[in-house]
Amino acid sequence: MEMTERNKDFVGVEKDGFNFSGLEVNGSGEGFDEGGTIRRNAAAHLNQIGAEIQLTASVSGVVPDDTFTVSQAISSIGFGRFQILLSLAVGLCWMADSMEMMILSILPLSLHCEWGIDQYRQAFLTTIVFIGMMLSSMFWGKVSDRFGRKPALIISGIFLFFYAFLSSFSPSYPWILCLRFMVGFNIGCVPQSVTLYAEFLPSKQRGKCVVLLDCFWALGACLEVLLAMFIMPSLGWRWLLAISSLPSLMFLLAASWLPESPRFMAASGQSEKALETLTKVANQNGKSMLLGRLIVDDVHTLSRGRLGDLLSKELRKTTILLWVIWLTASFAYYGVVLMSTELFNSTDHLCSRTFDKKIEPTCSADCHPLKMSDYNHLLWTTLAEFPGIVVSLILIEKLGRKYTMALEFLGFTIVLCTLYYCAADRTSVTVILFFARALGSGLFQTAYVYTPEVYPTVLRSVGVGSCSGVARLGAMLTPYIAQVLLQRSFQGAVSVYVISTLLATLCCFFLPIETRGREMKDQNH
Repeated sequence: MEMTERNKDFVGVEKDGFNFSGLEVNGSGEGFDEGGTIRRNAAAHLNQIGAEIQLTASVSGVVPDDTFTVSQAISSIGFGRFQILLSLAVGLCWMADSMEMMILSILPLSLHCEWGIDQYRQAFLTTIVFIGMMLSSMFWGKVSDRFGRKPALIISGIFLFFYAFLSSFSPSYPWILCLRFMVGFNIGCVPQSVTLYAEFLPSKQRGKCVVLLDCFWALGACLEVLLAMFIMPSLGWRWLLAISSLPSLMFLLAASWLPESPRFMAASGQSEKALETLTKVANQNGKSMLLGRLIVDDVHTLSRGRLGDLLSKELRKTTILLWVIWLTASFAYYGVVLMSTELFNSTDHLCSRTFDKKIEPTCSADCHPLKMSDYNHLLWTTLAEFPGIVVSLILIEKLGRKYTMALEFLGFTIVLCTLYYCAADRTSVTVILFFARALGSGLFQTAYVYTPEVYPTVLRSVGVGSCSGVARLGAMLTPYIAQVLLQRSFQGAVSVYVISTLLATLCCFFLPIETRGREMKDQNH
C-alpha cells in the first residue's frame, strides 16, 4: 500500500483541528511554534510504522492488497510459451554437459590404443575433468549470486565451447589433460542453469519441470553413444571431440535470449528491472501482469553469495546432509557409467577377480577397441535415463522430494547387490546396469529439484554450486574404483558403492525440510 498517501490524509485531519499529544493545532498551523515540527515528525513516524507493517506482513506470507511478491507474480503468470522456450534453451546446456561427460567413458580407452596410456592415466584423464568442475562449482555459484545467473552462463559457455573444440587438436597426453581440465572448469557452471530455470517456474509445476529437464541430459548421452558408434571406427576420437562440442555453441547462441532471474534482481534491489522482466514473461504467456508494487518476499538477513552462511544455524544440518547425498549420487552414478565400458570391454571373467589379481602395465598393442555390439549394450544402459525420469516424475509429487531420494538410493543399493552374482553374462549385466543407471539418473534429478528449493534466493546459486562441487569430489574418486579397483577385485569395487549408497539413504531420511508445495524463499527465515 502507498503509506505516504494515507499519511497525508491522517495529517490532513490535524489541519481541521486535532488534539495531538495534548497540543491543539488549528487549520492554519498556528497556536504553538512546535506545530509544524510535530506534524512532520508524526508523518515520518507513520511512514516508518507503515514500512514495518509491510515487511512484517511479507514475512508472515500476507502482503498488502496493492503489493505482490515475485513468487505471487510467477504463480499468476503460470506455465506457458515462455517456460517452453526456456526449457529448450536450458536443455541445450544440459545436452552439452551430458555429451562431455559421456565422452569420459569412451575417450580413455581410445587414447590407450593410440598413445598406450595405462589404467592409472586413463583414470586420471577422467578425474582431471571432475577436478576442474569441483574447483569451479563454488566459483560460478558466487559469480551467479553476485552478478547474475545469465552473465555466468554466457561466460562459461564461451570458454566451454572453446576448450572442448580445442581438445580435438591435442598433440599429447599432457596437453589433453590441461584442455579437459578447462572443459571441466566451465562445465561447473551448468548447475546454475537449473537455478535460473527453477526461478521462473510456478511451485506447482517446478518439480515435474526440473525432472523433465533430464530428458535433454538423456538425449545428449544417447546422442554421444550414437556419434561414437559411427565416428570412432572410421574418423577417430578427434572428430568425436570436435562434433561433441557443437551443443555448447548452440547453447551459447540461445543464451543471448535468456532473461535474468527476476528473483535475483528483486533480491539485489533491482525491483524495476524485475518487474520489467515479469511483464515480458506475462506477455509471452498471454497473461495479465499483477497490478501494484513489487516487494521482496522477506527481510534481508544474509549477504549474497557467502559460503559461510550455508553453515549458519538454520541451514547447517541441511547443507551437510546434502553434501553427503550429492557426493554419493555422483560417485555411484558415474561409477555405473564407467563400469559399463569396463565390463563390456572385458575379455575374461571380470566378476571372478579378487585382490590377488595384479594390474599389469599395458601397451597400445594390447588394446581392444569397442565393437558395434559393445556400443549397442552401452546404448541400452544409456536409454535407462528415460525410465529414471518417469520414476522420479511419479514419485516426487506423491512421496515428496526427500523420500523419493531415499527410495531411489535404496533401490540403487539393492540393484548393485545383484552384481555380486554376476557370471559375466552380458545380457544380465546389461539389465542390471540398466536399472542402476535409471535409479542413478532419477537421484540426480530429484536432488536438482530439492536443492534450489531449500535455499533462499540470496544463497541459492552458492548452495547449488557447493553441492555440485562436492558431487565432483565423488566423481573424481570413482574412476579409481570403477576403472582401477575393478580390475583387481570386482566384488570389492561393488561393495564400495553398496556401502556408500546405503549411507546416503539414511541421510535422506534425516533431511529436516520437505520442499514439496513450498514457495521458493528470497531470504532465509
